[in-house]
Amino acid sequence: MRTWGTLTAVCLGTFMLLLDVTIAVVALPDMAGALHASLSDLQWVMDGYALALAALLLGLGAAADILGRRRVHVVGVVVFAVASLVCGFAGGPETLVAARVVQGVGGAAMFATTLPLLGSVYQGRQRSVALGVFGAVSGGAAAIGPVLGGLLTEGPGWRWIFWVNLPVSVAAVWLTLRAVPESRGPRGRRIDWAGTAAFAAFAGAATYGVIRAGERGWGERGALVALAVAAVALVAFVVVERLSAHPMLDLALLRRPAFVGVMVGAFAFNGAAFGVLPYTSLWLQTLLGMDAVHGGLVFVALSGTSMVVAIAGGKLLHGVPARITVGGGLVLIGVGLGCQAVLDAGSAWTALVPGLLVTGVGVGLVSPGIAGAALATVEPARAGMAGGSLNTFRQLGYALGIAVLGTVVISRMQDTLEREAAHALAGGGAQGLRGQVPEGTLRTAFAEGLNSASLLAGCVAVVAGLVVLVLVRSPRTPVVEPTAPHKEALGTPR
Repeated sequence: MRTWGTLTAVCLGTFMLLLDVTIAVVALPDMAGALHASLSDLQWVMDGYALALAALLLGLGAAADILGRRRVHVVGVVVFAVASLVCGFAGGPETLVAARVVQGVGGAAMFATTLPLLGSVYQGRQRSVALGVFGAVSGGAAAIGPVLGGLLTEGPGWRWIFWVNLPVSVAAVWLTLRAVPESRGPRGRRIDWAGTAAFAAFAGAATYGVIRAGERGWGERGALVALAVAAVALVAFVVVERLSAHPMLDLALLRRPAFVGVMVGAFAFNGAAFGVLPYTSLWLQTLLGMDAVHGGLVFVALSGTSMVVAIAGGKLLHGVPARITVGGGLVLIGVGLGCQAVLDAGSAWTALVPGLLVTGVGVGLVSPGIAGAALATVEPARAGMAGGSLNTFRQLGYALGIAVLGTVVISRMQDTLEREAAHALAGGGAQGLRGQVPEGTLRTAFAEGLNSASLLAGCVAVVAGLVVLVLVRSPRTPVVEPTAPHKEALGTPR
């Protein structure tokens, strides 16, 4: 039990944590109908989770080093499970969003402790095997999420995408307490609470400002105030990190071109590759009439391809510099998104498949290499900071990507529809508009909105890929034992 119990416990929690990212995408139309949720509500259902992860990963990693990694991990699983229960019982969008934020808090505690727990138990060949299994489980969660989400949504209902976490959580807690030994980090580390609070304020205010601007216009007072608060919080974060004896992020790392290049790539990776998917899911189900199962199967073209490429690439591309795999993968993601921007009023779901396949190849190239690229930019003593920063930038990119691309979708729709109708359509309200607006007009508006969002995301991915190719100049990424607290797993959209 003790030999592989730690791996099993960590993989259970990680599978649940990452499954909850993609599993929710295909349930958005049903959530919108059941809770009378607007587009901004749906955006927050996805973003509340990602923002909590982004804001707390580094801080909770430091807390786990002091308080005990197993203890923090178990607390994280319990918080995640309780929040999942509340998500399933949510009677309105506000409750669901709040519970998703709490889910993100629990998820951050779990995610921040996964690799340190593995690193404290397994060494040498056992560690390599454990990390390989961990990566495969993580990639599998990303691939199976849309399908399982569709089956649960069409079967017992969308609430079960959250309730399914409960038995897994019980098993994970029991196994963790029984088989995982307690471990701590080096003595003398402090938690940068001020930096964590400033970063959380920046990320939350920036995302709120963008979403509110998409809903009410960029000149609206509330949006401007939120964006101003975000700017002030970002300045405060920089000041706090410069003055802190134990900063969450050592700003001196930003003087290293390779580190900056990897962080730009991480931010763009999640925002570009996955930020359009919630709106694509709404198009598939509310405009094309697909059920959640078939809508989820469409996304397997991306997630399944990325998993296959990641596994094959790990063997065939060993020794290839990370700047090539990560930079080239981002460019391919951009090309794939461009191939998806071909929709019109008569398009079927098959129009997306070529672009999703190309995007999946790019994701499969970036996912395995970007963590190693981040670790290679710093000395081993700062591996935890580099790994945590990587995942923080990825989560922030995902949250802001959903917010910005949603604004683009709505803005483009308003070229064809009235403002209220555009918001209703983007929020999954196509059925309520039928009879008032011609079907062809609805399809045209949504297709053009998706095309614009895909093109913008594709351009961001290509530019980020070029930045990586230029700035990350090391000839090859050395093999670094991944002792970083937050190294992200294979093929996950988080």
